[in-house]
Amino acid sequence: MQGETAKGRQGNQKRGDMTAQWVPEVFQTLLDNGIGQVAYVPDAGLAALIEMAQAEPRVTAVALSSEQEGVALLAGAWLGGQRGALLMQSSGVGNCINLLSLTQTCRFPLLMVVTMRGQWGEANPWQVPMGSTAKAVLEQAGLVVFEVAEADRVAETVAAAATMVFNGPRAAAVLISQRIVGAKTFTAAATVTGQPR
Repeated sequence: MQGETAKGRQGNQKRGDMTAQWVPEVFQTLLDNGIGQVAYVPDAGLAALIEMAQAEPRVTAVALSSEQEGVALLAGAWLGGQRGALLMQSSGVGNCINLLSLTQTCRFPLLMVVTMRGQWGEANPWQVPMGSTAKAVLEQAGLVVFEVAEADRVAETVAAAATMVFNGPRAAAVLISQRIVGAKTFTAAATVTGQPR
């Protein structure tokens, strides 16, 4: 990548190594729970999980332009006899609030897997407000929230949430700590006269 520093490459590689520990287990957990549709907004922390969903013939992976579309999509999937999961970054939680009322009114199951930003090592101040309030916002919207901060506990946490969601039916979100997915690294700002800004 042009302009990427060695430090940036190391940070991205480290994040990828951390992600690799839990992704196949989580994907298998989704399959074991009969997930047939995966709705997602592209996200670096979930990239490997999204790629597995795209490659799996038993799963229909649907890219969204905004996270709230996923709530409606998975309501329709449930009405059509399929279970689904919604994958997103925490910055998209605020986009879903209006449509999360559907889960309360229509009583359909919703499983959300959310990678957190605005926490450990966050370099982007715009991510902090939603990252620090995502749990409370989701709970106020009526979801059961499971937080996980250890990579070896992500799959079992998704499994616990799926059990509650599909036997309820309930709406639940698994919030995967930024410590697990890693903080994004950013390169130095562009130069104007050859000198860093």
